[in-house]
Amino acid sequence: MNEKKILFLCQYFYPEYISSATLPFDTAVALRKAGFTVSALTGYPKEYNLTKKVPIKETYENIEISRLKYIQLKRSNFIGRIINYFSFTFSVALRFRQLKKYEAIIVYSNPPILPLIAAMANKFFNTKVVFVSYDVYPEIAYFTNTISKDSVMSKMMRRVNKSVFKHVNKVVALSNEMKAYLLKHRAALSEHQIEVIPNWYEDKGFSNATKIPENKRLDSIKTDENLIVSYFGNMGICQELDPIIEAIRQLKEDRNVQFLFAGHGIKMDHLKSVVETENLKNVRVFDFLHGQDFQDALSISDCFIVSLSDELTGLAVPSKTYSYMMAGKPVIAIIGADSDIARDLIEHHAGYAMQVKDSSKLVNVIKELLHDRVQREYMGENCRKLYLEKYTTEKCTEKYVNLMQKLLGE
Repeated sequence: MNEKKILFLCQYFYPEYISSATLPFDTAVALRKAGFTVSALTGYPKEYNLTKKVPIKETYENIEISRLKYIQLKRSNFIGRIINYFSFTFSVALRFRQLKKYEAIIVYSNPPILPLIAAMANKFFNTKVVFVSYDVYPEIAYFTNTISKDSVMSKMMRRVNKSVFKHVNKVVALSNEMKAYLLKHRAALSEHQIEVIPNWYEDKGFSNATKIPENKRLDSIKTDENLIVSYFGNMGICQELDPIIEAIRQLKEDRNVQFLFAGHGIKMDHLKSVVETENLKNVRVFDFLHGQDFQDALSISDCFIVSLSDELTGLAVPSKTYSYMMAGKPVIAIIGADSDIARDLIEHHAGYAMQVKDSSKLVNVIKELLHDRVQREYMGENCRKLYLEKYTTEKCTEKYVNLMQKLLGE
């Protein structure tokens, strides 16, 4: 076993349940099994945690985890998010000297100023740095109207980027379109520095059993005749809900089509308001579903919708897509045509891809899936095959293992 020490530097980690926590944890477990010594410096769990009491320090799955307490305000408020970002980054900065003992740091793009700490470790300690780009800042903030290009925050983030990309050894992009964007807009990066490693979802051993699960939270939603169209995960500034809401309106008289939503985000309140105000009986909305509840929701669904604003192609990738593929049901992607997700679905006949404003096509696709069970099952099987081919935990984390072995001279 080698003694190369790797530190994960991220705001969320085990035992939190959002993908920003589970993905780094899965990667850490894979690297530990490959023989690396792995630690994590992360935030103390609050909003996305089901465990009552979490220790400040613990060793779990042979990973040494240190958790930092910091100011945690509501993320639905922009000012609150900014305070959270700076508070966590400041807490990490106070422990800067500790970073000297690691051969490599894996740092994530959220919060967007955190990678600056890793870049400083590269500069002063010659620590190898792998930057995982979940989102591309500050551009994603421009297109979502979170900040303006001329704002103080924007100027600061551009300066952070210049410093960070001069002091990273490798950048992980979540898709080929993200890699292309980074090469075009980050002058400090070269082709060989960027690795494309997509996100993933744990294989729960899903089967296409026709039996409806017994689940009190989901009772009365699924019948043998109806089509359940589901949307799970984030409903935030990056997602387009308007075409979905318009499709719900157009299909509200069809009792055979039901929409199921579960997740979080600033647009969720808007969705609930529309459903209540317009008395839309064909919609059920839940908060974040966990564990067996989420697996049962996947099971009763007949197809899934994933959404990303057109302007954000290359800046973000909706990771919930991989849980849909795992479930073996058709995926309807409201996403840019140049994205890996759109290409995968079309080339593998695993679903549909369409433009954001095309609600009429969305309605037609839903009707097609309702009336053509053979097509639905065919696409679902292809989706499952696509998942097994490219997006399992083992296949994706193995790419991180290979990356770190090469980077650290193994």
